[in-house]
Amino acid sequence: MLISTTSVLQGKEVSQYLGLVSGEAILGANIFKDFFAGIRDIVGGRSASYEAELRKAKDLAVQEMTDQAKQLGANAVIGVDLDYETISSSHGGGMLMVTASGTAVVYQ
Repeated sequence: MLISTTSVLQGKEVSQYLGLVSGEAILGANIFKDFFAGIRDIVGGRSASYEAELRKAKDLAVQEMTDQAKQLGANAVIGVDLDYETISSSHGGGMLMVTASGTAVVYQ
């Protein structure tokens, strides 16, 4: 399955537009990861645990979007957009949400 952030596939002709597809992933953030990430931010380091969680959430959202496109008979998703959001709860915990969306198409 071809996945592109552009709305045009260079050298390819889109023969069918099948509609909007999307995938979402929501992951809980561990309180210890939050604490150590805060310390790293203070001393200027990178937070490998957050980077790994972001990558995992992105991969899950894109896979869900791709699965939905396959069910429609698509061989590509164009105009893909990734959105990242944090969701806070009243209990002090946080969650990370990643949404992937695009247009399922058939190209020649």
